[in-house]
Order: sequence, then C-alpha cells, then structure tokens
Amino acid sequence: MPAISVHNLQKHYKVYQKREGLLASFTGLFNREYKTVKAVEKVSFEIEEGEMVAFLGPNGAGKTTTLKLLAGLIYPSGGEATVLGHIPWKRENVYRRRFSLVMGQKNQLWWDLPAQESFRLHKEIYRIETQQFDRRIDELTSLLEVKDLVGQPVRELSLGERMRMELIAALLHSPDVLLLDEPTIGLDVVSQRRVQEFLKFYQSERKMTVILTSHYMKDVEALCERAVIINRGRIVHDGPLKEVIDRFSQTKIVELLFAGTEVPGDLSRFGQIVEVKSPRVKLEVPRTNIPKLLAELLEQYTIEDVTVLERPLEEVIAEVFTTPEDESMAVSDKGYAVDEGGI
Repeated sequence: MPAISVHNLQKHYKVYQKREGLLASFTGLFNREYKTVKAVEKVSFEIEEGEMVAFLGPNGAGKTTTLKLLAGLIYPSGGEATVLGHIPWKRENVYRRRFSLVMGQKNQLWWDLPAQESFRLHKEIYRIETQQFDRRIDELTSLLEVKDLVGQPVRELSLGERMRMELIAALLHSPDVLLLDEPTIGLDVVSQRRVQEFLKFYQSERKMTVILTSHYMKDVEALCERAVIINRGRIVHDGPLKEVIDRFSQTKIVELLFAGTEVPGDLSRFGQIVEVKSPRVKLEVPRTNIPKLLAELLEQYTIEDVTVLERPLEEVIAEVFTTPEDESMAVSDKGYAVDEGGI
C-alpha cells in the first residue's frame, strides 16, 4: 500500500472581484461578483513508502495547496487522498503525530526565544519521552552543525541557521512523512548544501517518505529521482526526473572546438549560437538533427573536439511551466492534462 495516495484531488476557491471606485465598492455591498479559481484540479499520484519525490511547478501552480491538503490544513473541494492510511482533513491526532510540514516562508519557532525552548514545547505536544528527546536533539544538532546555537534567540540567527532549527523541530517526533515546501528558499550556497546533504543522509537512514517542492533545481537533482510536475492546477509529468529532459526538451547543446584561434562566421545556419569563446562555440540545435549537423560541420571545418550536452534542467522545467495552453492540452492527449487557473 502506498504511503501517499491521491485520486482526483481538487481545491477550488471562490474569489471576490472588486471593481475600482467608490460607487463600485458601495454596489459590491449588495451585489458581489465572484470567480472560481482552480488551485488544484483532479490531481492524482501515488508515492511509495521511503520514496523522496520532487513536486515541481511555477508560482501559483498548486504545489503548496496540495501540501496543505495532505497536511489536513484545508479541506478539498473534491477527490480523495490518504496518507499512511489516514484521511488528512479528518485531523486525527494519531495522524498528526506521523507527519511534519516545513514551509520555508513560515516559522514554527518562537521568534524571541531560544530554539531549545521551542523544542521543549514540541516535546510536550508530541509526548516524546525525555531520553528519546535528548538523544534526538543531540543527533540532529550534530548533523546540522548547530549544537552551539540552540540557546541563542531565533531572531539572532541567520536565515540558514533558522532553517536548520526548523528542520530539527519538524523531525523531533520522528515523522514517517515529511512535506517540504521550499526548504532552501533564500539560503546561501553553503547553507543550501548543508541542508541537501542532511536531508539526503537522514532520509536514506530513516526511510521517510518525502515530498519536496523547490524552485532550486540543484535541490531536486541532488535529492530526488522522481518528479511530479504540476502546472495550472494539473499534473503534466509524473516519472523519473531524467525523463523530463528527454520528454520536454526538443534541443541539445553542441559544443565545438575549432582548430586555430577564430570561429567561422556562418555558424548560425546550423543552429542558434548560445555562446562564443574563440575558438570554442556552443550551438543549440534540434535533437533529431544532430547526426546530420555533425557530419556537415566535420566536412566543412577543421574541428578538434565535439561535445553534445543536454540543456540544463532548470531551462527545460521553465519551458514546461510556460507552455501555451493549446500545447499543454496536446500533452494531455498522452495521458497528462493541463487546465487554466491555480494558486
């Protein structure tokens, strides 16, 4: 049985449309206009126990809304979902002790108190035994390298240090499911790497089921093998992360090193010139044209080295996010659907 099972999950919001001006405001007291926003529209997926999955999408695609539904913070408009055999929005205490939700833009620690005081509050809320609590605090603070900071007020910590404290608070009760919403947002490169390394190690050791949302593709590539991509409230891809490039990228990068010190001036006829650092040049060309292109180039020029590269993952993902609606609906013919709207 999957740890997380979602079937046709929906969340619609009724949004008041206020017109400009005093008269419109007065009229709105008696006759209001609303529109329905489809934040999540018939989303379905399953995640096995111990799996770490990237949940990707542009701002407003429905990622955070989906995580809030799985955490039981909001009620769905339709559909079904179970997490560890529980229906999240029933908010059973036995379920709430088995998952954690970490949101990079929201704090769960008391701002003016040391983190250790918030940890003790969590100990009482989750009824953690003293010996277990002390052991987990020692383990987590050591792994995240913040043992000397737990007695310092949270407001005095850096953003990276605060996020590591947030992770400790979320993991104190040893949850079976961890929902991570932008855990490295705003962090510097060093802090991002520390969080990545910790999550990778801890998840592999504890076999937690993890859903990770992030706009930082280095997080995704470092931690996840599978990606679920949501756009306009619906899922457009669910499968191995490496298949995203194969499926959605129509081009590759060909890097050429010419003999001598100059680059030929007529290379644009072979493809889009991405970068020129004489005598090296990068061309973006259609994937299907590469064999023919290389044959023509080698016949016409003296080339010392050739490298064919996939485009960066973040570029391909960005294109998926900005796919026009008509093209998105064409994707749905293959079993994936996209609809307008989303939060």
